[in-house]
Amino acid sequence: MTRVLTLGEIMLRLSAPGYERLFQSPSLQATFGGGEANVAVSLAALGVDAALVTVLPEGPIGAGAIAELRRHAVDTSQIVRSGERVGIYFLEKGSDDRPSVVVYDRDHSAISEAGPGSFDWDSVFEGADWFHVSGITPALSQSAADLCFDAARSAKRHGVTVSCDYNFRAKLWRYGKQAPEVMRELARLVDVGIANEEDCQRSLGIALDEDPTRGDAVPDTLNVDHYERLCAKVLEEFPNLRCQAITLRTSHSASHNEWSACLCNRREFLIGPRHDLAHITDRVGTGDSFAAGLIYSLVTGSSDQQALDFAVAASALKHTIPGDFNLVTLEEVQRLTAGGVGGRIQR
Repeated sequence: MTRVLTLGEIMLRLSAPGYERLFQSPSLQATFGGGEANVAVSLAALGVDAALVTVLPEGPIGAGAIAELRRHAVDTSQIVRSGERVGIYFLEKGSDDRPSVVVYDRDHSAISEAGPGSFDWDSVFEGADWFHVSGITPALSQSAADLCFDAARSAKRHGVTVSCDYNFRAKLWRYGKQAPEVMRELARLVDVGIANEEDCQRSLGIALDEDPTRGDAVPDTLNVDHYERLCAKVLEEFPNLRCQAITLRTSHSASHNEWSACLCNRREFLIGPRHDLAHITDRVGTGDSFAAGLIYSLVTGSSDQQALDFAVAASALKHTIPGDFNLVTLEEVQRLTAGGVGGRIQR
């Protein structure tokens, strides 16, 4: 079976009920989530042998996070039990003109205090086909950044394909380094890059001096030529990349987005299907579900166009599911990819 490893933090997610403001009522909904954990859960749901590599403290919260991963068939055998606390994030889901808000409480979390010596990489990468990391973990601390570099270099030594979602998080880069100082070096160890335009700009320091909404476009409100040039610029600056995918989101409001993606593999520039998402349930984790869909397709032998279409469909479905995790099946994504839309009851 195909084996994919992800490295990152699983957090306790505390969200206001429904679309309430934080603490509008005296209750918060407690679940778990986090970028790389979300990717692992999505891959496991698609039938992949997926493992999360992370550090969690002893105690009931760390144990609860592990139990949640196991409930979703994620391999937890590479989790190190160490540190003092589990990271937390608070979420207030937006609606219409009010955007969603995330508040982090993850200073001194177990993964942020981990470093290169925390794992036996020869054991971790035994039998692995793919390794995924993001720009979130390197933003937590210098030691967490060093951990990511050590993991990616070890993956390359073991012949494992490396993907990275550049994921820029402005609220996290607070230990003295600017994101491009770290992420440009990490990107040189990557085979498959994943991003949105802001990630390219603020994680890699790559931008085009033009307005992406100008001109004729597919989707209608996006200038796709702009994104083709952006992909080309990323690939030019990072010749190690086999391909670069960029998600395309038009936000009419917090509740109504248009969603697609593009991919350049140095031979051709590909565009995925467009989805009009008029009633978004939860945006958190949608980029992670795209990454998982792309990884699943590429590691199981799909063409780049098939992989792109599958990833866009998987992430479109995630917009309909509350929580961080994309709890959809392979058959559901395949049905949507094949044009099975309309929301009719499946009997």
